[in-house]
Amino acid sequence: MESAVEELMPRLLPVEPCDLAEDFDPSVPPRTPQEYLKRVQLEAAQCPDVVVAHIDPKKLKRKQTVNVSLSGCQPAPEGYSPTLKWQQQQVAQFSTIRQSVNKHKNHWKSQHLDSNVTMPKCEDEEGWKKFCLGERLYAEMSIATTTGENPGIDYVQGRWLYALLACLEKPLLPEAHSLIRQLARRCAEVRFLVESKEDERVPALNLLICLVSRYFDQRDLADEPS
Repeated sequence: MESAVEELMPRLLPVEPCDLAEDFDPSVPPRTPQEYLKRVQLEAAQCPDVVVAHIDPKKLKRKQTVNVSLSGCQPAPEGYSPTLKWQQQQVAQFSTIRQSVNKHKNHWKSQHLDSNVTMPKCEDEEGWKKFCLGERLYAEMSIATTTGENPGIDYVQGRWLYALLACLEKPLLPEAHSLIRQLARRCAEVRFLVESKEDERVPALNLLICLVSRYFDQRDLADEPS
């Protein structure tokens, strides 16, 4: 047995076998490296070769549940997902738009907003929704939310989301990373509920999923090409 153990775990230090007849008191702190190694050797000799875990059989009979978190998107219904060529074209066009945005950032910073435009405060979430969507669409979404209806993603919302993605700087901050993944999942959920693949919302939803997954490198959320 010892030869087999030594073959698998060869000795790294030349330590002689511990002789209990020697004047060696394991209760006394080691004073030399040799005494320390002897202490380790003695403790190892006292460990059993085989350890059996005693498991309560009653615990094995209990119904156990495992919570699995799906990180990907809701798969597209058959015929809804775009082709790989289409996705590559959208990524290339989006990249060009982002280059243009970066080019003109300094110019926009030097411009002042119209004095008639009142910007919401940073913490005013509802104010930003109203500012971005407009009064009419904001009111419609509020009513839909109150009545329990699923408002989905409107065309105006889509334009804002596209513009925000175009201005989003890389590398992504953790919060931005989480938010765009939520956006892609939300688009996939809305698309799954669309009754016809000819619905005008499908290309817009596909576009947002495509940009999040393929441009911002969230490949686990990408659509499989049709």
